[in-house]
Amino acid sequence: MTYTFYKYQGTGNDFVIIDNRQEIFDKNNTELVKQLCDRRFGIGADGLILLENHDEADFKMVYYNSDGNESTMCGNGGRCLVAFAKELDVINNNATFMAIDGLHHASIEGDIVKLQMQNVSNIETFGKHTFLDTGSPHHVEVREDIDAIDIQKEGASIRYGAPYNEEGANVNFVEKINDAVFAVRTYERGVEGETLSCGTGVTAVGIAMNATGKTNQDLITLKTKGGNLQVAFKQEGNTFKDVWLIGPATMVYKGEIAW
Repeated sequence: MTYTFYKYQGTGNDFVIIDNRQEIFDKNNTELVKQLCDRRFGIGADGLILLENHDEADFKMVYYNSDGNESTMCGNGGRCLVAFAKELDVINNNATFMAIDGLHHASIEGDIVKLQMQNVSNIETFGKHTFLDTGSPHHVEVREDIDAIDIQKEGASIRYGAPYNEEGANVNFVEKINDAVFAVRTYERGVEGETLSCGTGVTAVGIAMNATGKTNQDLITLKTKGGNLQVAFKQEGNTFKDVWLIGPATMVYKGEIAW
């Protein structure tokens, strides 16, 4: 089988994207997804995304981590898929799409994609960290000099440790730059290593910093290894609503691969 694929990246978080509106892709082939995402023997990516038809929305998003397993919501992946849908003329400048965590709204202007995330209300604060779900579960921990952290070692220790254990959580280390800017490094489950950027991760960080009093800003810039993203939201009581993830999403190249 020969697949036409598109490689997209959003602040260094990269994805193989396939137009699956004709249902050509074997969605149950975990090994195929894993091999396509392999950086030495395949195309190479943090994840694989399928664009599919949906009866009520403009399209449907199906997301797989690079380990081959279908996963929870991916914010940067969603932004890249919106850019891909625009490339295919599936949408114009606005979109609605269905993902594993529900319906999303988005808009695109140039290479900047604004993606509305789900409301967040259940924020758990502990002594040294915060836990919340922004479409994917995230551990958020404020540290000093995050560039010096051994992300592979410390991230894996938290990701597999109690209370997360088998299901695991994504792990974000955060350093405050000022009230409106925070630096972030993320260990991503399913990738099992650091990614240059994580959309649901920076969304979690922005909300957690506000919820724990590290900032009173409702538009926050997150500096990742792959570039800058912004998160905007409105707080109503204990719930964060109208949550938006904002940043660039661009096509790297298009190709074909036989498998």
